[in-house]
Parts: sequence; structure tokens; C-alpha cells
Amino acid sequence: MIDWLLPFLESYHETNAGLPLYLIPYDDNMALTRHAAEVYGVTMVESEPVEVDRLSHELYPGVFNSHRRRLRKLQALALALDEVAYVDVDVILFRDLRPVFGRLESGKREFIVASPSFEYVYNENRKNYAFLDDALLFNDGFWVTSSRFLSLSDVLETVRSDIDIFHAVRKRGQLFAQPLMNFVVHRRGLKTALLPHCVENASHENYYKAPGITFSKGKPLDPEGKEIYLAHWAGAITLPSHDVFAGAWKELSRAARTRVGKRAGAHSFFR
Repeated sequence: MIDWLLPFLESYHETNAGLPLYLIPYDDNMALTRHAAEVYGVTMVESEPVEVDRLSHELYPGVFNSHRRRLRKLQALALALDEVAYVDVDVILFRDLRPVFGRLESGKREFIVASPSFEYVYNENRKNYAFLDDALLFNDGFWVTSSRFLSLSDVLETVRSDIDIFHAVRKRGQLFAQPLMNFVVHRRGLKTALLPHCVENASHENYYKAPGITFSKGKPLDPEGKEIYLAHWAGAITLPSHDVFAGAWKELSRAARTRVGKRAGAHSFFR
């Protein structure tokens, strides 16, 4: 995970250092993570994800479901913030995210997402449930909401109340958080909006294999010339190498390792 975290933090430092960032621990291997957080001025979320971990084991029991830890992103909903933007760490940021905030509005935009995801959310049983008709299926690697519209307790209540429906409709195949986030948002009827419908000239594109991407002054544009805010290696099983965003990712990775390594002192964390 640290190989993804470092370039993400460097991209945050370059584009959004003025925004407070909270880092949710993924597992107990925290020595380098804590050091990197200190270097970048990031706040570690110290509260134990007891309720989230309990839910993850209820939903995905067994020794072969270790990736259920991905549900720990739900801890973002427990932060004492009026608005929160969640971002996966297999992401690099290209632009200032401040325009994303202040866009939420009751009954109009209660949950903002960067991009749709049509294939990795539900199975064919979704057609049996009217509340999923015309639902915007989204990638859960980036979203913005407020405790006014969605809290951790809301998630726990919704899933446990309708756990049978969730298991009936969720897509299988090592998918954990994304079907759950979609299900909760859709079951609660939150008004969901894509980033381009909230921020002028923003693109909904961020997939690392997206075609037709160009760069202007180091910033990516989609084929229509709209501004790409982030690149996401969703589903990637190896580190970036030859895709259109790989060059930027590698530069950020090198810069991050230099920055973190220098602060590590005589005993470098890297080999």
C-alpha cells in the first residue's frame, strides 16, 4: 500500500496542501505510513474502526476475504467535518479540489462522485428492485458528502436493515466497498451528482486506461478538452508502467521517496 500512498501524498502536496488531509489506516503495518504522514503534515485517523470492521466481517466472512478492509474508507463518514471528500490512495491529484466543496445542496446534490461505474456494482438482480431503477452507478474511489446527508451510523443501519437485498444485488468478484457504497446511497435515495455537473469544465474521466487523454501545462484533459482532476488506477494489479498517466505517477513517486527518505535521517526506510 505504501507504494501507492507516497505518490498520492506528493500529488496532494503539489495541488492541495492547503486542505486538511486525514489518513485512514488500512492495516497494522503503520511505521512508514506514520512517518510519511508526519512529513506531509497529514492527520492520522486514530479512532479504531470497530463498527466498520465488525460490519465487514458480517458481510464478507472467511479467510479469503482479507480485502474487506477496504470498507475502512467508511471511517471518513465519522470525521467531525461538515463536508468530506474521500479519495482512494491509488490515485494522484492534478488540480485544486477546493472548487468541489460548497456544492452540496439538500434535495439536489447530496453525494458527489467523480465518475460512473457501470459494470462493477450490481448483478442482474438489480432489475427486481424499483429503487435501483435509473440509479447512477458510481466508482467509489472519490466522493463528496456531508454528515447532513450521510453518516457512518446511516450506513450501518441501512446495510443491516436490508442485508438480504444487498447480498441479492451486489456484484461478486473481490468487490467489497464499491457495491456497498452504491447500495447505501441508492437505498437512502441520496441525490447523486457527477463532478462535471457541479464544477465548471470538470471531466468525469479519471480511469488510468482512458483513451484520448492529452496534457496541457502538465495537467490532463479529456478528449473534449475538459479538465481531469485525478487519475485512478481502479482495478490495477500492478504499479503504473506504460499507461497515459504513468509518467506523472512515476515522477511523483520518485519525488515522494526523496522527500520521505531525507526526513528519515540516517536510517532510510527505503532499500
